Amino acid sequence: MNQNSIKHHFSRRRMLRGLGVSMALPWLESMPVWGDEPRRDSASEAPVRLAVLFSGNGFHSKEWWAKGEGRQMELGKVLAPLEDFKTRMLFIEGLYNEEAQKGNIHSSQTGNLLSGAPLASGGEIRSGTSIDQIVAQRFANSTKVPSLVIGCEKSNPSVHKNYSMLYSSHISWSSPTTPAPLEIYPALAFDRLFKDGASKGDKSVLDAVLADAGSLRRGISTSDQHKLDEYLESVRDVEQRIANAGKRGELQGWRPTLEKPNMNRPPDGVPQDIAEHMRLMADILVLGFQTDSTRVTTLKLNNDHSSLRFPNLGVDYMIHHLLSHSDTADWLKVNQFFLEQVAYIARKLDAIQEGPRTLLENTMLLYCSSMLTGNHEARRLPVVLLGAGGGRIKGGRVLDYNGKPDRQMCRLYLSLMDKVNLRMAKFGDATQPLDEV
Repeated sequence: MNQNSIKHHFSRRRMLRGLGVSMALPWLESMPVWGDEPRRDSASEAPVRLAVLFSGNGFHSKEWWAKGEGRQMELGKVLAPLEDFKTRMLFIEGLYNEEAQKGNIHSSQTGNLLSGAPLASGGEIRSGTSIDQIVAQRFANSTKVPSLVIGCEKSNPSVHKNYSMLYSSHISWSSPTTPAPLEIYPALAFDRLFKDGASKGDKSVLDAVLADAGSLRRGISTSDQHKLDEYLESVRDVEQRIANAGKRGELQGWRPTLEKPNMNRPPDGVPQDIAEHMRLMADILVLGFQTDSTRVTTLKLNNDHSSLRFPNLGVDYMIHHLLSHSDTADWLKVNQFFLEQVAYIARKLDAIQEGPRTLLENTMLLYCSSMLTGNHEARRLPVVLLGAGGGRIKGGRVLDYNGKPDRQMCRLYLSLMDKVNLRMAKFGDATQPLDEV
């Protein structure tokens, strides 16, 4: 397919439209949403999506483990929130990035997590194009947003022990010298998916397309009408929660010297409740996949060397980074909070039917950190993969590469790229995919 035909294909996709707004549709049995005309082959099947979720500083050293297989798989306490997804999960241990060992600090272990590339030191910025952006290029002309990169903690531009802290703040890189723009404002992430332009308008996205939705509704099946109604309700829910974001909770990370603000609060900004912030970003990820507005989303729940606090958990006396240096009950509680976000996304994806499979079964949901524990243990990276990659990944397994040769993390990335029919002879420091994935 040539470049012009790809663009033509996307331009003719059925969308709900309003003034300054366009919303791609979810999978509907009444129409080939992902193709112009009905076909007898698999062209109208739902596509495979890639979601990369990251949390910094590793996990409780004694509670990140899994053993067994299928329904009998046993999980360490950190992974307890994923109990319902054992049969759809790959627990992968023993992979690592050789280049990440050179600095042995947070930034040098994070900036190349998704690329395996050498990192420049001395405050210079040079890493490698990350797997999410490579896959995004594969879908660049098929979706409204080739890649959505979102987060819940702002970037840190300082330098720490000869390495830029931008490496700790960005896991997604569109080129070796350019971290992908990170959106931490839910309203702007939402606008990027649904508004024709990044500027925020006063009118509801949903209100703008209701007339078109009503016209469409009259021409689809009863089951599709229910699916469309559920989708529109989920969009409304996210809109309303974004409008209320920041009206409760406490500031995360650094604390201001004033007990009360001495100016009026801006109407739009980062939610002050970290739990609500993460859930909003999770819901936006799901909406992006559900509408096929994007097929690649990277969600950085926090930075490596993170300064987040967790008053919602009663853990408000120490920032995330410092908590990570000891295996306390509070550290386990924070770990489980992050895994709850992964489970929340998986559960929402699994509730959306796309023909014979669910959206989770059509997704590769990769969750990782740049170190196994807070003591900078990066010779064994923590990796969980949920979803079936369009039926091409078998879950319910533990894959252990400890002590084996050729255990590069980039071999996993070659395997994931293969599931979207993107085959590369080399990526990072790997030349062969993992046969077991």
